[in-house]
Amino acid sequence: MSEFLQQLVNGITWGSVYALIALGYTMVYGILRLINFAHGDIYMLGAFAAFYASRWIGAGTDPNPAKALLVFVIAMAACGAAGFLIERFAYKPVRKSSRLSALITAIGVSLLLENGGVLVFGAAPRFFPQIVTPHNISLGMGVNITNQQLIILAVSVLLMAALRFIVINTRVGKAMRAVSYNHTAAALMGISVDRIITFTFVLGSMLAAAAGMLVALQNPRIEPYMGIMPGLKAFVAAVLGGIGNIPGAVLGGLVMGIAEVMVVGYVSPTYRDAIAFVLLIIILLVRPAGLLGKHVAEKV
Repeated sequence: MSEFLQQLVNGITWGSVYALIALGYTMVYGILRLINFAHGDIYMLGAFAAFYASRWIGAGTDPNPAKALLVFVIAMAACGAAGFLIERFAYKPVRKSSRLSALITAIGVSLLLENGGVLVFGAAPRFFPQIVTPHNISLGMGVNITNQQLIILAVSVLLMAALRFIVINTRVGKAMRAVSYNHTAAALMGISVDRIITFTFVLGSMLAAAAGMLVALQNPRIEPYMGIMPGLKAFVAAVLGGIGNIPGAVLGGLVMGIAEVMVVGYVSPTYRDAIAFVLLIIILLVRPAGLLGKHVAEKV
C-alpha cells in the first residue's frame, strides 16, 4: 500500500507539470483552433532562461527563496516575451490562411526553436544548479515527498488557480471566452481579437516556462530537445481531457502523470513513453471529444 501511495504522490507531481504545459495547448486551441506544436519548445526555453538567470543572480552558489523566486519570474517573463514574438511574427501572418498552413507554421517554429537552441545553448546537456537544496519530508505510512516536489505541486496549484481567476473573473478572461466562441461577434462587441490572441500566447508561454523550471529543479539535466516528449505528452493530456477545455487539461495532465508513473513502477520503464500514445488511441476510439470535452459539429 505504501508503495502505491508513493507512486501516486510521484504521479500527481508529474501530472501537475503536464497540466501546466497542457493548459497552453488548450488555451491556444480554444482561441484559434490551432495546435501549437512549438509549445513544448517554449518549455525548453523556460528551463534555459531559468538556467542563465540562476547563473547571473548566483542562485546556485547561494540558494535562498528570494533568488529562486526571482529566477522563476525572469524565466516566465522571458518566455512570455518569446510567446509574444512567436505569435506576432509567425502565427499572425498566417491567421487567415488555412488550418494546414498554420499547422505547418507551428511545426516550422518548433524545428526553429530546437535547432536554434542547439546553436545558441550547445548540443551538450547542461546541469541546472540546485537553487533549492533538496531534502525528504515524511508523509507517514512509509510515503516520502521531497521539498522540490512540494514546490512543484504548490506552484502548479497556485498558477492554475490564478489562471482560473483570470479566465472567470477578469475582463480579459471574459474577452478570451468570447473570442473562443466567435471572433467576429467578439469584434463587434468591441473586443480587440488580436490583443486577446496575443495575450493568450503570452499566458500559455509563461505557464510552459514555469513547468520547464519546475522540472529542472527535480531533474537538473537540460538540453535543447528536452521539450519534444513532454510537449507531445502534454498535447495528449490536453486531448485526453478535451482540448479547448481548461479543467479538462488539468484532469488530462494528472491522468497522464499518474498513468506514466504507475507503468514505470508496476510494469516496466520501457513503456513509460508508450503509455501516452496508448491513452491517446483509447480516448480517440472511446470518447473523441475527451473526458470533459463536448462534441461540436463543424459547419461545412
